[in-house]
Amino acid sequence: MSLKKIGHRSPSDYSRNTTMPKTSGSGGGIPGLNKSYLFYQDKSRLPTASHGDGIYIYDIDGKEYLDGCSGAVAANLGHRHGRMNEAIAAQLKKIAFTYRKQFDNEPANQLAKLLVQLSPPELNRVFFVNSGSEAVETAMKIARQYWWSVDQKGKHLIISCRPSYHGATMGALAMTDYAPLNIPFVPLTGTPPKVPAPFCYHCPLNLSYPKCGIACAQELEKTIHMYDEDNIAAFIAEPIGGSTTGAAVPPDEYFPIIERICHDNNILLLIDDVMAGCGRTGTFYGYAHWDITPDVVATSKGLSGGYAPIGAIVTADYLVDPVLESGGFMHGHTYAGNPLSSAIALEAINIILDEKLVERSGEYGVYMHERLHELKARYPIIGDVRGRGLFAGVEFVRDREHRTPFPSNWYVALEATEIARENNLLLYPRRSLYGLTGDHILIAPPLTIQRDEIDILMERFDRTLEQLTEILCRYLRKEEEQYRDRTIKRYRVSKNLPGYAVGEIDKIKPVEGANVTDAMESGYPPSKGKACELRDQESKRKDE
Repeated sequence: MSLKKIGHRSPSDYSRNTTMPKTSGSGGGIPGLNKSYLFYQDKSRLPTASHGDGIYIYDIDGKEYLDGCSGAVAANLGHRHGRMNEAIAAQLKKIAFTYRKQFDNEPANQLAKLLVQLSPPELNRVFFVNSGSEAVETAMKIARQYWWSVDQKGKHLIISCRPSYHGATMGALAMTDYAPLNIPFVPLTGTPPKVPAPFCYHCPLNLSYPKCGIACAQELEKTIHMYDEDNIAAFIAEPIGGSTTGAAVPPDEYFPIIERICHDNNILLLIDDVMAGCGRTGTFYGYAHWDITPDVVATSKGLSGGYAPIGAIVTADYLVDPVLESGGFMHGHTYAGNPLSSAIALEAINIILDEKLVERSGEYGVYMHERLHELKARYPIIGDVRGRGLFAGVEFVRDREHRTPFPSNWYVALEATEIARENNLLLYPRRSLYGLTGDHILIAPPLTIQRDEIDILMERFDRTLEQLTEILCRYLRKEEEQYRDRTIKRYRVSKNLPGYAVGEIDKIKPVEGANVTDAMESGYPPSKGKACELRDQESKRKDE
């Protein structure tokens, strides 16, 4: 397709000398109004960040924001950490980039060694990438290529949970179940098999724990039998729910059952630890809350503490060796394992270990959850508080007893996020029920947060909830007034109906040739046959 066909523009229209388009009006000083070239997911007008310090971010107007969600649950070490700044500067004085096919580099090797030391003994091989989505794609591809290498080429399907989020690239998106993200791309991603997520608050099977017998785990085995284990390569899951289920923690029996099912049916267990890992939930890896050993672990986000894009998979010799011996892993990215990102992640993990942030996440997480439950007791709009460590989901409901969500077009989680921003607090909003309805926010401050700073976070969240409750009460009162007389009014007949609706045929002009029964039955247009002609002749004779 030529450029002329795209908006009728010619190549000359894309000259480097083009100037920033002017927007109409003064803009009223709204931050971000003049972002004419840069775009992301929507038309949001956001403040422009100036600098950060600890758990706080400041915009160019000097307004302070408490980073209550570590960005997208990534800035685990807060902002402008002294040791991180020094490590970045030190590596820049050496070298920032080498290509993995031309050189090894010491920071990458040291980082791989450290990730292995923090893993179960079986997991002893590391492959670096640049993001969580890439890490999930890599886990999927190593699983597929392993089966190909050991001559079980039919094993290609990967099962995931519904709902879930595993990334935005095509392979990772195929594993995801979050309707707004999936729907436009289904023709490209297909519809891989899904099983119900371990999401007890909104159980996809409409069961209750513990009477359910962990039916969500048993669904995996049923699905394996449905598709045949000879066609299935792996099962992938988040150890603790991320953005789609709002930090939902599975029952303790869930992952041991899942691990057994995978082993019994000869499929690999992939763990997406991107959001729950690197100390976030009180263990270094999120899956370490349960006595399981995955075949592949994907990690990212907190891996660098938010200071550089980097991700990785941690896997085992028994997967890697057959792949390398069969011609090599058919995968890779230009910046994978570059010295600068590796040095940054290495220092980030060392800080997490040196400052005992994993243990502190567990300890301070208990305090944070206690404070959130106090707020739940005060605000009926909070239906559930869930999570582990410094990772919490708060779900808003219209009816706590029945767990009824607010109407989807009220956008309650987004409303809460905007109110919180006005109260100098950053939150992370999402929807719990397949991305279509149900509102929750994630609270996941940097692991470096102090106890008194948790109190400040809670004070700002308290103000947010108070204002949100007031707005929702107005919505509810308006809705009640709108439908108050509907029970009676719906039995009344409207006074503005057309004449034909009430049988006033004397006011309606007759229509000739309305009977098309013969034509509809025969398929031919109505015409006068011989019988009609004889009747006409007979009538004419009688008249004479």
